[in-house]
Amino acid sequence: MPAMFPDLKDTSVFITGGGSGIGAALTEGFMAQGSKVAFVQRTDAAAFCDQMERKHGSRPFFIPCDITEIPALKRAMDEAAEMNGPITVLVNNAANDQRHDTEKVTEEFWDWCQAVNLKAYFFACQHAIAGMRLAGGGSIVNFSSIAYMMGAAGFPGYAAANSGINGLTRSLAREFGPDGIRVNAIAPGWVLTKRQKDLWATPEKLAAHIERQCLKRELAPADIVDPVLFLASQASAAMTGQSLVVDGGVAVTG
Repeated sequence: MPAMFPDLKDTSVFITGGGSGIGAALTEGFMAQGSKVAFVQRTDAAAFCDQMERKHGSRPFFIPCDITEIPALKRAMDEAAEMNGPITVLVNNAANDQRHDTEKVTEEFWDWCQAVNLKAYFFACQHAIAGMRLAGGGSIVNFSSIAYMMGAAGFPGYAAANSGINGLTRSLAREFGPDGIRVNAIAPGWVLTKRQKDLWATPEKLAAHIERQCLKRELAPADIVDPVLFLASQASAAMTGQSLVVDGGVAVTG
């Protein structure tokens, strides 16, 4: 069970990629707080919404959307605000950590990688600002990764975008702090979603990674929920421009 943050009840929350992996855990975590949750993703999430409705007695508002299509992303945010009230919690979670070889990267792949992992984050933040300002404040949580901190090889475009998210977070926190809008980042380590298990997490790689962690166990999507709820809630009211690392203690040990 997640920790409870009473101020999140009835809060209008918008999550990108909120129907699978970490995003699905976040959607459920906010629903357990009594938040009004809307989310977008490309793939159909009707079955997930059915599951949430059976479990929580309310249904998250799912809007099919490719976040690289910025006009569509903005329209989805407007629909969510119309349904649930002005968005006062924005979680930029959707990302794609497709592995790629530096020497084979094309301009098209680079542009797509930045569009998914950085550009959409900026424009979601931009579009949320006006409503948050009118509401008297809000909280934005941007997903980064320890990939850029550790100099991880094998996905330089993704690592570059993660570093950019950190800079974006600090810049927006400074600019919109006077409006009561907080902007923080969360940097997970290797969280074992189904995608990670299917594509990258061989027993050998996983064992080597856990050896680098201070905490000798696999990280699950549920491990990320409480930290995001904390950053979204008034429990972190004096925090902005920060990056919260949730990685089992990899970055701290190098």
